[in-house]
Amino acid sequence: MTARRPVGWGMEALPRIVRGEGSYLYDADGRRYLDGSGGPAAFSIGHGNREVNAAIARQLEQVACGYRYLFTSEPLEELTRLLLARCGPHFGHIVYSGSGSEAVESALKVALQYWDARGLPGRKRFIARERSYHGNTLGALSVSGFRERRRPFEGSLLDVSFVSAANAYRPLRGLAGEQLVAALADELDASIRAAGPERVAAFIFEPVVGAAGGAVPAPPGYAQAVRAICDRHGVLIIADEVMSGAGRCGTWRALEHDAVVPDVMAVGKGLAGGYIPLAATILRKEIGATILSRHGAIMTGHTYSGHTAACAAALAVQRIIERESLVERVRSRGETLRRELGAALGRFDAVGDVRGRGYLIGIEFVRDRATREPFPAERALSQSIGRGAFEDGLIIYPCAGNVGGTGGDTVIVAPPFNASEAELAELVEKLTGAIGRTLAAG
Repeated sequence: MTARRPVGWGMEALPRIVRGEGSYLYDADGRRYLDGSGGPAAFSIGHGNREVNAAIARQLEQVACGYRYLFTSEPLEELTRLLLARCGPHFGHIVYSGSGSEAVESALKVALQYWDARGLPGRKRFIARERSYHGNTLGALSVSGFRERRRPFEGSLLDVSFVSAANAYRPLRGLAGEQLVAALADELDASIRAAGPERVAAFIFEPVVGAAGGAVPAPPGYAQAVRAICDRHGVLIIADEVMSGAGRCGTWRALEHDAVVPDVMAVGKGLAGGYIPLAATILRKEIGATILSRHGAIMTGHTYSGHTAACAAALAVQRIIERESLVERVRSRGETLRRELGAALGRFDAVGDVRGRGYLIGIEFVRDRATREPFPAERALSQSIGRGAFEDGLIIYPCAGNVGGTGGDTVIVAPPFNASEAELAELVEKLTGAIGRTLAAG
């Protein structure tokens, strides 16, 4: 039985899922789907992992959840130790939540509480980038430069300053390389000065832009330049690594690639591999210590923050990733996968760019390669490609609106970290076929 509703890239009916095994999902009609995007880049070790399921079952047999204001737990404590070790010596505090949106919301609140604890309550303003997406809560949506998702809620969102996207394929003023980085850094500096440094709490950005841009890594040197500007003005940096973090880019922290340490970071999606919802807001030691010394507690969280069974799931997922060296595999195999996709798709004139880091790869489609003119928005090309791939048994992640908020088509490929060579080959083959058929249909 299927539920009729106009969702799913134009599909009127969604298949009913019944089973997951490894990199594949199965519906009630017996059809098999290769999960080539980890859903929305969430399923880091695939589906139906017996070790993870057993860890969850063991925890449920003991207790499902201990309320965070009354109890700590072994899974929470062990997961906290593991994550802080992965993040490095600069970090010392974690606030858990149930989704990436909540993790970003908590990051914003942490920044505000930090400045209040410092005796600088006037620092209330956030600066973010155009063509960004940070989540569905009102605060997270406020710092998102995503016109389509913001539109119904305008008027109830925070007043946020926006600077240009850091996109080497569609660069500010047509600049490239060091000139582009310098121009973007100057723009951020000017935005901070215009708002008044004494009023700015934090600058938030995605190391690799996900849904809003189609896996867009910032140009080399950008993160270092941003860090220098923010340090000059005493502005905090929030790294939204909900999609790009937890190993997805081939380093556990996405900003490790750039040799930059943020003040606060949000992690989600692949943290618990999609087995139970879990996200985390991770703070540098001095940020948490300042808040705790003045206020006694970090004033953000929810009923199910640090949910015991969710922490047990994440701990099992992260131990598998560590034991099987999956982050290292993503780092090395991701570059090869990107080259394979580039070679397979290069014959299509409509493929303008294949980009990304690790297992977060974006493909952008253009009407004209030379001018990079996008296809008309009404054609809904990315959705058509996503639907065609799905019908052929491949799940990818279509995105639209990355050009001017309305035009522009991309798809994201983000397979499980432990996908086999045969599964990656199937991904490339089926995606190539879906793109070819969709373009040929006009």
